[in-house]
Amino acid sequence: MSSPARDELDAELMRTLAEGDDLALNCLMDAWSQPLISYLMRLTGSHATSCDLAQESFVRVHRHRLEYRTSQKFSTWLFAIATNLARNHARWRSRHPEILTEPENLRELPVAITSASPDEQAAANERLAALQKAIGELPHDMREVLILSTWHGLSHAEIAGVQDTTEKAVEVRLYRARKLLREMLGEHLAS
Repeated sequence: MSSPARDELDAELMRTLAEGDDLALNCLMDAWSQPLISYLMRLTGSHATSCDLAQESFVRVHRHRLEYRTSQKFSTWLFAIATNLARNHARWRSRHPEILTEPENLRELPVAITSASPDEQAAANERLAALQKAIGELPHDMREVLILSTWHGLSHAEIAGVQDTTEKAVEVRLYRARKLLREMLGEHLAS
């Protein structure tokens, strides 16, 4: 979604927001809500949680609008805010377990086979479920890198900005995440 023109528009909207025009936040929310919710959905596995965290991310954008540096990409800054909120939420959830009323899955992952036989569709659904489960079992930092790279197309430099780490660390995490997925999905990859 990010392009040089989009980056310039986002920087201008943030300047306008910092100058007191709160309507600029609406434009940013229109452009970035769905990509952010999609990212958080893949990260948390919960649609309700992803919507809540996306909303809180935009609250933080407004609250810290004067701290935004126009030299950085808005998308990187926004995803860093969302990532930190998701990490905090995951820590809170680990200390406060609850019975969930919403299925914990990643339904937004596309299914490749659309006009398949029932057997092919069942096999594809089984592979999708295994992939969703494996992604959910990855360590948090590896899952973040994989989702930001694969589904959101962020560069290693942008992911490093989101995770507040180095590009080399991002490369290593991405390599390890893919390796772990191959190991976890061995039987499904062979079929």
